[in-house]
Amino acid sequence: MAVPSLATPLRRRTLDRLEREAFDCVVIGGGITGAGVAREAAMRGLAVALVEARDFASGTSSRSSKLIHGGLRYLAMGDVALVRDTALERKRVFALAPHLAERRWMLVPARSYAGLLKFRAGLATYEALGAVEEADRHRNWNAEDLAREEPLLRRDRFPYACAYREYVTDDARLVLANLRDAVLRGAVAINHAAAVEILVQDGSAAGVAIECRASGRRVRVRARSVVNAAGPWVEAVSRLEDPGAPPRLHLSKGVHVGIAAARLPLRHVAILGAADKRSIFAIPRGGVVYLGTTDTSYGRGADEEPPVTRADVEYLLEPVPRYFAGAPPTPEDCVTAWAGLRPLLAEPGKSAVELSRRDEITRGPAGVVTIAGGKLTGYRKMGADVVAQVAEALGEPLAPARDEDAPLPGGDFDGDLDALARRCAREAGVDARTAARLVRLYGTESLDVAARGAQPLVAGGAVVAGEVDWAIDVEGALDACDVVYRRTRAALYDPDVRAALPSAVASRMAPRVGWDDARAAREAARVAAQLEADLSFREEAP
Repeated sequence: MAVPSLATPLRRRTLDRLEREAFDCVVIGGGITGAGVAREAAMRGLAVALVEARDFASGTSSRSSKLIHGGLRYLAMGDVALVRDTALERKRVFALAPHLAERRWMLVPARSYAGLLKFRAGLATYEALGAVEEADRHRNWNAEDLAREEPLLRRDRFPYACAYREYVTDDARLVLANLRDAVLRGAVAINHAAAVEILVQDGSAAGVAIECRASGRRVRVRARSVVNAAGPWVEAVSRLEDPGAPPRLHLSKGVHVGIAAARLPLRHVAILGAADKRSIFAIPRGGVVYLGTTDTSYGRGADEEPPVTRADVEYLLEPVPRYFAGAPPTPEDCVTAWAGLRPLLAEPGKSAVELSRRDEITRGPAGVVTIAGGKLTGYRKMGADVVAQVAEALGEPLAPARDEDAPLPGGDFDGDLDALARRCAREAGVDARTAARLVRLYGTESLDVAARGAQPLVAGGAVVAGEVDWAIDVEGALDACDVVYRRTRAALYDPDVRAALPSAVASRMAPRVGWDDARAAREAARVAAQLEADLSFREEAP
């Protein structure tokens, strides 16, 4: 059985520990960057704490395209170093968590053989940079191959395609896996506890003050160094250290929409050309095929819920009938949607589309180490770079990393998800659809999850009751939105249970977290309202 690492019932003890102990480093921000920093620091023997104002991964790190990829398009921007680093990192993430880095063929349709050859030239460089093994090198498909491999593709327009390997992840669950690994190595982490003050002693950052959303308790967390890894909220945290801190970010809004898989029965990940010549992805996952992403400058600040407009949706749906057979989808066909903000490094005169996804580490006047920018795929290297800066600030050499190649929770298997799913179905007594879903979220821990309750939470659905218990006892879920959006991921991939799920989750949570009937009803209503808001596409952003 897995050792509980972020248990909600132990929340008071976690606050006590944060108040009582002194740390080498406190990290502000519980997205993928902060999680990577915390794990690296713990591996290096540092006493580390992590605090998150909302839920873990509630910002950008649960709202991405959910790909572990090198970013082939950045080659055209001349960012060879970024592409090389992230292309190589794909294999590292797969080794650590194969359930959260599923190898998939990514299809690039071509109108002509000459177009196919042109793409292959760039792809050869990409595969060389990423040290792609022979078995995973790209394949070229003609019309006959496509009729078999991707029959939905319009072969009258695209008689050729190149298929190359990329990795599909679940971004929020990758964050949770890294945080749990950090905690198992000695870190302390808490969500729904906002940093409200940078503590300063003799001119240097000496910790943070946090406020717990659940209890209202204020705690002073003492630490010899502070890391700002707050993603889109980096500037707000920087102003806690220096009220006059200049702006550094260019926020870009990325929107995704999901169409029921039965409506768009795509087999592989595909790259589509949008009307403005950008590329967007079409990615099959669970009960949906999701399309994304947009890349538009966002000047309203770091909103928790950036609006999805009807124009965003129409932009993403426009290429579908040009590439795939069938009736053109409309905004009313969308069954899920999400929007996130990318914290890009600002460059004068450049639009969001033109900006690099590189990261940058700086130190503030009180010594706070701030990391901004970066890509999901490069989170591990960013964590190592930040911890190196922390060690330099502390004036101490870093200890060698302990067991850095040990798998993340749930990742201790050979990467054969289909075999793991068959085992899960056999031993947990669930159907094939449920087993396939569980292993892609929990890996080998899917059996532990199912042991807490293998019955469907909603009749006919693939979400099982034990997932709610696991979310509370192991993964720090504090409210029903945490469970629906960032633990089970049902809000994104399981449209068939959206209507009944809020009440089912709240009812299952209530006795475990001490809610009365009125509180459970409020939680269910809050989730239902958010699910409805997700699909209430505005005509335009206010």
